[in-house]
Amino acid sequence: MSAAAAGRAGDPAAQPGGRPRSLATRQAELVEALTSGGPVPAGFDPFRVEEARVALLRKRAGEVARQWPLLAAGFGERWVREFGAWAAARPTRGSLRDGWDLARDLVALDALPPPAAAELAAREAAWRYDGAAAPRPRRGPALRSAAGAVAVQIAGRVRVIRRP
Repeated sequence: MSAAAAGRAGDPAAQPGGRPRSLATRQAELVEALTSGGPVPAGFDPFRVEEARVALLRKRAGEVARQWPLLAAGFGERWVREFGAWAAARPTRGSLRDGWDLARDLVALDALPPPAAAELAAREAAWRYDGAAAPRPRRGPALRSAAGAVAVQIAGRVRVIRRP
């Protein structure tokens, strides 16, 4: 078998009666497998795809930890594992939004670490984020609470006035 034929062995277009798929379709399937927990496309080594997926989750956890240091610190050594379990089937929306969504999910489960509660309350006071559109800075005064922490934003300055 030639090298070109061997490379196409997993492609249905190379099989009798198979439909040709575009390169863009195959790339989208691979990206979905790496970032959203989708199935491994035909023609790829599942072990290597899983290794790459885990490495990307570790990298993503590090990026979120830079945006949300108290959230990551609240989990300590378990941070990468906890974030990876949460993010495994979710495509990234950027480290700021990933951390925000995780923090809100933890509030709903009553599992947000106390240091992260103050961090979330401060973000909620300073920014508008509906979970769909990108966060935008608030223009007026705001009072927000999260898991027992309360933050107030006046004239662009945010103060946490009560910590859990």
